[in-house]
Amino acid sequence: MEKIYMIPVNDAYAADCDCPLCFLYNKAETNELDYYLGPSLMEPDNRKLTNRTGFCPEHWGKLNRREANRLGLGLMLHTHLKDVNEDISRSIESAIPGKASLFKGRSGDYKSKLNEAADKIDARIGLCPICDKINTSMGHYLGVITYMFKHDSEFRDKFINARSHCLPHTAMLLREAAKLSQNDAADFVSALYENDKKYFEPLINDVEWFTLKFDYRNNDKPWGNSKNALQRSMRFLAADRSDFDEKQSPNKK
Repeated sequence: MEKIYMIPVNDAYAADCDCPLCFLYNKAETNELDYYLGPSLMEPDNRKLTNRTGFCPEHWGKLNRREANRLGLGLMLHTHLKDVNEDISRSIESAIPGKASLFKGRSGDYKSKLNEAADKIDARIGLCPICDKINTSMGHYLGVITYMFKHDSEFRDKFINARSHCLPHTAMLLREAAKLSQNDAADFVSALYENDKKYFEPLINDVEWFTLKFDYRNNDKPWGNSKNALQRSMRFLAADRSDFDEKQSPNKK
């Protein structure tokens, strides 16, 4: 019997996508972006959190590109900038080295103070509540996938017959498999290996044919499955990203 926590995983493995875990990631990310441009703005605890953390460069960019609730994004940025300024400016000011003079020798500790100020900036700009929540969600999904693989024969077939699992998510699945018993891990990793193998070799051939199509002697030959081979390769190697847009594929027939 399907439990509520199984529904997103079943939906991902039923979706028309190259990697079900990318599907789960993108859905979780969309939900978080909606939340931080919507309900989060009215919750004092979350405003305190975003004042302190801000977002990683990737998610600042995605919040900006949404062009939704520009006022809300502006309010978040305003209070975050104030919080960062109060914290960072003091650190930089206290790290300003005193100048050496005839009566006052050189000080060796100014370098450590400058590095401490730089470390503080890195720590502030390295935080992201969206990343944290997505990582938590993905951890739950990984556990559900291995559990369903063991206990649900119908899901096991979906897993085996999935189009592929991108390499970053393959690595995550392998780490999750390390938590299983040896026999369960053997079954799971064998299925994962066979799943990736059936995608890997045709992809290599598609990319090769993509390059050969630029030879004038192949101009009139069909593209086959190679027209979007570059983008599919990027998704397989690095997980799904909006940067890997198939609009860049050739338009030749």
